[in-house]
Amino acid sequence: MAEMRTPHSGIATSVSGSRAPGELPAERFSTLKRVAMAGVTAFVAVNIWTGCPLLALWVGSQFVGHGTLSMAAVGIVVLVLAVLVFSMALVLTWLNTVYGELTGWSPGERRSPWLRSMRAEADAEISHRVGVTALERIVIFNVYIAVIALAVWYVFFAGAPSPLL
Repeated sequence: MAEMRTPHSGIATSVSGSRAPGELPAERFSTLKRVAMAGVTAFVAVNIWTGCPLLALWVGSQFVGHGTLSMAAVGIVVLVLAVLVFSMALVLTWLNTVYGELTGWSPGERRSPWLRSMRAEADAEISHRVGVTALERIVIFNVYIAVIALAVWYVFFAGAPSPLL
């Protein structure tokens, strides 16, 4: 065992140079957890705008069967989609909270921009005080990709908006 003095206190502490076999360092395990949470966040965020609508349509198609489309089937699709998107949003919120606890990030005051004070506060100061986590950045990036994909589809692949054109 080696002895090490901390720079500010001058107190000697013992530092073990060896770990038990198969033991992962805490930093590596923490990094692995954060990367896994980022991957799960990306997966959930993509499935909000791809998987949830497809699953809702599938459930609606199972309700209709081989008959004609009915308002009940449309209602089932809307209800299933609302439940799925709401549950995925709750999962994203939970993941962000756990990520904040894991990284030691304090969210501080979480207030919507339209509810903030109108005083002349610099954007950098607000961003520093409120902050954005890595998982929130993943969701923001995912929203950008979804909007761009929708715009590209609408402009290039959607076809004419009415039969008259």
